Amino acid sequence: MAKRTTSKSKSPKSPAKKRTTGQKIFRFFWLIFLWFNIISFSVVLLFKFVPVPFTPLMGMRALEHNEEGKDMVCSHEWVPIDEISLNLQKAVIASEDGRFLEHSGFDFEAMQKAFKNNQKGKRLKGGSTISQQTAKNVFLWQGRSYVRKGLEAYYTVLIELIWGKKRIMEVYLNSIEMGDGVYGAEAAAKHWYRKDASSLTRYEAAGIAAILPNPRKYKASNSSSYINRRKAKISREIGYVKLDY
Repeated sequence: MAKRTTSKSKSPKSPAKKRTTGQKIFRFFWLIFLWFNIISFSVVLLFKFVPVPFTPLMGMRALEHNEEGKDMVCSHEWVPIDEISLNLQKAVIASEDGRFLEHSGFDFEAMQKAFKNNQKGKRLKGGSTISQQTAKNVFLWQGRSYVRKGLEAYYTVLIELIWGKKRIMEVYLNSIEMGDGVYGAEAAAKHWYRKDASSLTRYEAAGIAAILPNPRKYKASNSSSYINRRKAKISREIGYVKLDY
């Protein structure tokens, strides 16, 4: 007797659901967000160990020089922080960010004070910390916008978490603009005083720190009376700064 064979009917596969336009847009921006975080984290991690060779500001200044018909000068020489005078490390803290070793990247008290004075029409340094300035100089463009300020805050948090204070100071002193076409402590020491950054005296270090608000306008040596007063003040304050990275 022949066995009856029964064929099981296969249920048809349900068609794949198509993404809506809203879902596609969300996925697109999510991927951008994800890759941005991966890349930015990787770059910050890399620069924890590798010298920063170039910054956006250096490129912008070189283009400005070219447009003005000047030579595109970029004097920059990376040196380890142990080869940068303690006087200069203390001088920039005294002049730029007195609570550098205490805060976590943001000095809200200084920011609030700057905001109040700006509302009154007074001119005051913006309240940006050394950490914020480092994040801006190394990773971002110059200018004032909410997007840039938001990215600056993001990178500030990253470098505080990944680098730590000593590395932030090292990168800051090797990348900041310290003259027209002059970047970093070693280049500045040679440009202004014809010596290495490790040999800067207290007054010479104060001279470099004094011009940081506008290093293309002011001179660290043969300075104006205004800068000389700033030098004297910073030189005195250096004695009160204690370094404890």
